[in-house]
Amino acid sequence: MSISRRSFLGLIPVVPFLSSAQPSPPASKNPRFPSHDDESVREIVGVSHGNLARVKEMVTARPALARASWDWGFGDWETPIDAASHVGNRAIAEFLIANGARPTIFTAVMMGQLAIVKPLVESSPGLQRLRGPHGLTMVAHAKAGGSAALDVLKYLESLGDADPRYPDVPLTEAEQASIIGEYSFGPGPSERFNIAKGPRGFTIQRPGGAERNLFHHGGLVFNPPGAEAVLIKFEGDTVAVEDGPLITRARRI
Repeated sequence: MSISRRSFLGLIPVVPFLSSAQPSPPASKNPRFPSHDDESVREIVGVSHGNLARVKEMVTARPALARASWDWGFGDWETPIDAASHVGNRAIAEFLIANGARPTIFTAVMMGQLAIVKPLVESSPGLQRLRGPHGLTMVAHAKAGGSAALDVLKYLESLGDADPRYPDVPLTEAEQASIIGEYSFGPGPSERFNIAKGPRGFTIQRPGGAERNLFHHGGLVFNPPGAEAVLIKFEGDTVAVEDGPLITRARRI
């Protein structure tokens, strides 16, 4: 079942295109050292959607950030070049590649590189069905590439299955009311999340975290974007978040 344009656009997390930011904390104050600090990683991925000046500033100062990766939730990892690729920002993508970023097939799709995309798909049948960050498809990346990616778009559309969509089964009013609310999965004040319905559909969000869309399979079973193997199942006032054998249970407050 296809999803609406509103829901499809809702796959993309809301990120600030910051023009300036506080300096990154020194290693002695970074609890994740020798890993990059979370603030810098989240910012470089965020600004790589559309703020070339800030991308240049950050990567020039710290070149390794060109290959950083941020998990928006449930394993929906995104690198700076992933961000530039799915919004069609060729200038940022080219700058990142010149500074050590690793382009993916989704980058090649967005940039209209048919000579790269076609052999990869032909050598790995079914590759065209692969989803990128936020669950965005190859066709979506080709459309983001505009006129430069028209030949790639035509090729992908000719395959017939390069634009898989998440299920979007409608919920009754009673079903909607039964899942909306705040849930707790531990004693701490931050060990909770909120299920809400907004203009982009149903979402799940922890305090201070990114808002993630939910896609309904039916029977009050959902998946978040970019992590179709993760299932979120509601039953009464409880919810189970199943990530393979790892199951987190929460109860509505």
